[in-house]
Amino acid sequence: MITIKSEREIRKMLEAGKILAACHKEIAKMIKPGITTLEIDNFVERYLAKFGATPEQKGFNGYQYATCASVNDEICHGFPDHKPLKDGDIVTIDFVVNLHGGLADSAWTHTVGTISDDANRLLKITKESMYKGIEQALVGNRIGDIGYAIQTFVEAEGFSVVRDFTGHGIGETLHEDPPVPHYGKPGKGPRLKDGMVITIEPMVNLGSWHSKMDANGWTARTIDGKLSAQYEHTIAITKNGPLILTEQE
Repeated sequence: MITIKSEREIRKMLEAGKILAACHKEIAKMIKPGITTLEIDNFVERYLAKFGATPEQKGFNGYQYATCASVNDEICHGFPDHKPLKDGDIVTIDFVVNLHGGLADSAWTHTVGTISDDANRLLKITKESMYKGIEQALVGNRIGDIGYAIQTFVEAEGFSVVRDFTGHGIGETLHEDPPVPHYGKPGKGPRLKDGMVITIEPMVNLGSWHSKMDANGWTARTIDGKLSAQYEHTIAITKNGPLILTEQE
């Protein structure tokens, strides 16, 4: 069931989003060759605690970490670990903040040292595709309009959009209806209404869009071993246009 949030609920989510965005900016300062994703994970948990916030995904369906940390060919849900990041890597840090019951969700792909031209272009197009989707998050549009805008932009640039994982509604719980695919047909799917809150989080691959699962049952990676990037914002649908609750600018 798709829920409509009150202005008060959206304000609570916005406050969580401000903490999340500020934390992402701190993470960006930390990322360098030699740091481990487990160090980043521990930092996030400490940072949130300073503001009375908690990492919502820790404990979700048994997940053990405050963040997901997906490196290079990992698409999503990578486990933080002790392996040092190296020059040329890309790493997506994804987490959800709970501040007094208000939730916000955002992922960001970071560069480690100097990355390849292909990786730079992948990150650029992935981030741009997210904003192309956000532009379609308007009252009266449909979910398919978001996916179509992302897919057509990404594929025109020679990349592919992951099909196996989508954005989602968010509110009292981490994952709510509706699913928000990053591909699709315009004019299809649920209609967007004032007060809906969704995530738009395209995962874009350098090669094939197909994925495979690691033995841990959580981590998805590209089937061909090529790079994957992701950017995600939490968006409130309002009569005045999309409101980004996790904006870092």
